[in-house]
Amino acid sequence: MEILHDVSLKKYNTFGIDAKAKRFVAVHSTDELREVLQRHADQPKFILGGGSNMLLTQDVDALVIHVDLKGKKVVEEDDDFATVEAKAGENWHGFVLWTIDQNFGGLENMSLIPGNVGTTPIQNIGAYGTEIKDTFTSCDAIEIATGNLRTFDLAECRFGYRESVFKQELKNRYIITAVRFKLTKRNHKINTAYGDIQSELAKNNIDAPGLRDVSNAVIAIRQSKLPDPKELGNSGSFFKNPIISKKAFEKVQAQFPDIKSYPVSDTEVKVPAGWLIEQAGFKGKRFGDAGVHKNQALVLVNYGNATGQEILAVSKDIQRTILEKFGIAIEAEVNVI
Repeated sequence: MEILHDVSLKKYNTFGIDAKAKRFVAVHSTDELREVLQRHADQPKFILGGGSNMLLTQDVDALVIHVDLKGKKVVEEDDDFATVEAKAGENWHGFVLWTIDQNFGGLENMSLIPGNVGTTPIQNIGAYGTEIKDTFTSCDAIEIATGNLRTFDLAECRFGYRESVFKQELKNRYIITAVRFKLTKRNHKINTAYGDIQSELAKNNIDAPGLRDVSNAVIAIRQSKLPDPKELGNSGSFFKNPIISKKAFEKVQAQFPDIKSYPVSDTEVKVPAGWLIEQAGFKGKRFGDAGVHKNQALVLVNYGNATGQEILAVSKDIQRTILEKFGIAIEAEVNVI
């Protein structure tokens, strides 16, 4: 393992920000990871996965460890279920397609989400009515301070809406190396509750969809709304959909009757951040090389040479305007570095 110096991270983050790593090393096994952690125990470290959920606003004055562990397999199965494992460096979408190829159900609604498997539990990623926590069974993680391997079960991860223990009290303490999911082999629970999926299936005259049909529908929807990071730098949804009390929502609704919402509980609703941003006039707006995507207001984009600071400034402007206009605070989903 060679430690490289002053490495551009442009190709390692989906925003395409040309920040530099003071030192950089890629690891391909847990043994290599442990060795790097042990040898450089006294140095600050920055853990890099697929680079799909971060905004680099400065050079990284630390040892950047690129977790590039590969491999996927079935670890346990019976007539009804299969528990599958993927290493942290596996591409998430590729892994989802692999599960569909095996006729394993449960991840199809999360097709085409960018990034690698290892970061999915940190964020409890989700799309179109499903989240990681719905099929997650456990993950392995190495403690940075000691090199010890620990397995976290579902309860220990404390998943919430785009939240987990790895974003809270265990932030920057563990590196996830493998993740396991329990998926259906038959009697699949096909989730087509979202109107966009139903419309896409109807457009293709599919009235009894299977796993691949749902996956293809999700892929088509995402491609129509979200830019390909290889063509236009972005990190997918930049903001979380805010969850507010019904009482607060009714107050906003009195002033803005067309505001959208989805029930979360008896006392709370989720408001689409994209709708708020669009109503505030930001959709498709450009500020130099930073801007808001023309098809999806939740997505901030790098048109070429934007800096992380410029994109961050756009996000702050959006948050400030939404708070002033609607009285609703929206929070970044992307990690700002």
